[in-house]
Amino acid sequence: MKTTRRQFLATAGGGAMALLAGCGNSPRVFPGRIVGASAAAGHRLRDGAFPAPDETLDAEVVVIGGGIAGLAAARRLDGRRDLLLVELEQETGGNAACGRNAVSAYPWGAHYVPLPNEESTEVIALFEELGIIRGKDPRGLPIYDEEALCSDPMERLLDCGRWQEGFLPQLGVTPGERRQYDAFFARMEAFRRTPGAFAIPLDLGSPYPELDRITMAAWMNANGWDAAPLRWYVDYCCRDDYGAGIEHVSAWAGVHYFASRRGRAANAERDSVVTWPEGNGWLAQKLSAPLAARIRRGCIVWNIEAAGKYTFVDCFDLARERSVRLRARGAVCAAPRFIAQRIVRGLAPAQGLEYSPWMVANVTLDSPPVGPGAPLAWDNVSRRSRSLGYVVATHQNLNPVQRETVLTHYWPLDAQSPADERRRAVARTHDEWCGLIAEDLEETHPGVTGQIRNIDVWLWGHGMIRPVPGFIWGEARRRMREPHGMVFFAHSDMSGLSLFEEAYTRGCQAADALLARL
Repeated sequence: MKTTRRQFLATAGGGAMALLAGCGNSPRVFPGRIVGASAAAGHRLRDGAFPAPDETLDAEVVVIGGGIAGLAAARRLDGRRDLLLVELEQETGGNAACGRNAVSAYPWGAHYVPLPNEESTEVIALFEELGIIRGKDPRGLPIYDEEALCSDPMERLLDCGRWQEGFLPQLGVTPGERRQYDAFFARMEAFRRTPGAFAIPLDLGSPYPELDRITMAAWMNANGWDAAPLRWYVDYCCRDDYGAGIEHVSAWAGVHYFASRRGRAANAERDSVVTWPEGNGWLAQKLSAPLAARIRRGCIVWNIEAAGKYTFVDCFDLARERSVRLRARGAVCAAPRFIAQRIVRGLAPAQGLEYSPWMVANVTLDSPPVGPGAPLAWDNVSRRSRSLGYVVATHQNLNPVQRETVLTHYWPLDAQSPADERRRAVARTHDEWCGLIAEDLEETHPGVTGQIRNIDVWLWGHGMIRPVPGFIWGEARRRMREPHGMVFFAHSDMSGLSLFEEAYTRGCQAADALLARL
């Protein structure tokens, strides 16, 4: 059975605490640093005490937040209304951030988009405009840019000391476990083939409230699916998309992972993805480039309020250490809700919000790992690891001889509560993180530590919304979609799923709603 990048991530439980306890044991000190989102600026917002604005600027509409949702909204509004986009960081993209060194570009977060479904009309239109979709064949199937489609080999799993293609465990699986495989995937295929069941964007699909009320683990228990390799696989898949495993996310979210993807292509298999060395940063750069003159970077938005016919957006310019007031007719707030409810005056807090913390590291090697499993696939995972393995940033490089490479290492921090994991993450030093990362890679590729040239670490304190039971089809998420006066909201947490298609569509919808009101 062929599996996708998204289907590889589940891991044997219990190892995280022991591994994290062993940090700092590596004899080497690796060059590099801890980079990442501006946590200090974010904490400044939490603590408040900004000076009053001493300047007022006019803009017909203001977009707050330069992630994918904010960029989508600004792209929709640009040319129709006088526009400003305000972003905290120096680079736009949100969790599609990316970087570059002398070896390669690489992602700091989201790194691929599966083939979009037919109902993902906004994303399909974007892909056509950017040349990712080059046309259609006589059957009407889209033809994708071959350089954007992930090259083979796409994914490999290290299990029982051997590498296998795909991520669903195959080695040592008993006949009884294979029967559970068949039953589980037959159920997922039945959901996938049910018209209007699981869609992307998800609001076009069906609620199935009974699935949203329980965890994925409870639903699997009720169906008798207790086979260890299947549980590992589904758990890892949920940790990949949601930063939390089957004991924490709703059964609706777990089923959606498998049953929602129906994208097709004339020149690729159904499970294919589009990707670039910098991951979804490639898309973020394409979206932001035409907007460059209308983006104000390094600004903390600390107050949004309505007064008469105007919406006022107060932001603190970090470079100039002063506050500026933007006077607009309306705004799109594309910040995550835990921030939006701090800055939009009078906005009621949403209940039940949980965000998963992550660590992402980019590890530069003097040469690719050798030995079993070489040459590497794009995505490489060890079943024994609590990390999500790594993708190879140079995988799409057409040069057949690669002397150097960058491995992007993904690790959801889910051993404890999100708040506890955030505290633990920021308390670790760069050397301690390097010890964890090197130990994980060394177990997968013995001897690889000697090839490491540099390790940079990015900490995502609130990497993605966590679809806990009751959230996706609950009252809190329904209210999150409602505008607040002339402030319209756009973020993937309004979907409960941190997917490119959800974020981009939310941005387009918020912009259209604002235009209609204006």
